[in-house]
Amino acid sequence: MSRSTPPAPDATSVEHALEGETTRTLAEDVLDGLTRPLKELPPKHFYDSRGAALFDQICELPEYYPTRTERAILERVADELIAATGASELVELGSGSAAKTRLLLDAMARAGTLQRFVPVDVTERVVRESAAELTREYPGLAVHGLIGDFERHLDRLPPASGPRLLAFLGGTIGNLAPASRARFLRTIAGLLSDEDHLLLGTDLVKDRATLEAAYDDSAGITAEFNRNILHVINRELGANFDPAGFQHVARFDAQNEWIEMRLRAREVQEVVLPAIALKVRFAAGEELRTEISAKFTRERVAAELSAAGLVLAAWHTDENDWFALSLARRAGV
Repeated sequence: MSRSTPPAPDATSVEHALEGETTRTLAEDVLDGLTRPLKELPPKHFYDSRGAALFDQICELPEYYPTRTERAILERVADELIAATGASELVELGSGSAAKTRLLLDAMARAGTLQRFVPVDVTERVVRESAAELTREYPGLAVHGLIGDFERHLDRLPPASGPRLLAFLGGTIGNLAPASRARFLRTIAGLLSDEDHLLLGTDLVKDRATLEAAYDDSAGITAEFNRNILHVINRELGANFDPAGFQHVARFDAQNEWIEMRLRAREVQEVVLPAIALKVRFAAGEELRTEISAKFTRERVAAELSAAGLVLAAWHTDENDWFALSLARRAGV
């Protein structure tokens, strides 16, 4: 396959569902999260350009097993997945740099079904760069990028051009709280036609030491990624957070079966956020929760899919049962 073939005319289009919304959404989330008894912020605000670059570094760390484990599973089963679904269109939510996406696109190309790729991500640079790269790499591929939030903008997806595989990889679904996760899966079920499938990546429950090391690496990159949310708020809302004044904390909550990432104030800090007319005080040792990352079992995945009107059609995992890819379709199909 030529890597230098120019894309066909009009092969790439990018829709910006976040136009004018990014700063407003951040302001609303910050005002809501910092005025709660337990202060918290949604993890989607990690991912400005710097945050996306830091996360790419995290994916290469020896402690961070999810990316390489999921990739190994995809390398083994991509052809099987495409044969089972007959997919001619791949929609990827939270597409990032589309590194693992190529394994699915390659399988579709080998099967002779490849027609269109629809990346959905909040980072404009990521969507535009991957769209340009992939149309060069895959002759004849159409790319319709959507710069948007996968929890709010799935109604902006283009009409399907054929059997669609909707991929939500990386264990990102674990970042959603249980109620939000249930709502999201119901939305997905409503989007799928009888010939469409969902490919879902989930991190699995395992020992505490392995889990906590994956979110608190020895190089400190995850810590800097965690603090990046404060840099984003400073830049976008004119706040005066001292990111260095917060310690990165990652711990496994065995009762809820999720990792929590927090930022712990090293000393008293008074933060002014003029864009939302808010002043917030952090006591020494007070924590700000920035992410949950739920871990799953096969039974839990199947139950949550079923509650949303989906059925587990195939389950693929690694030899250690550390990560899983689930293929699902609408119930009753």
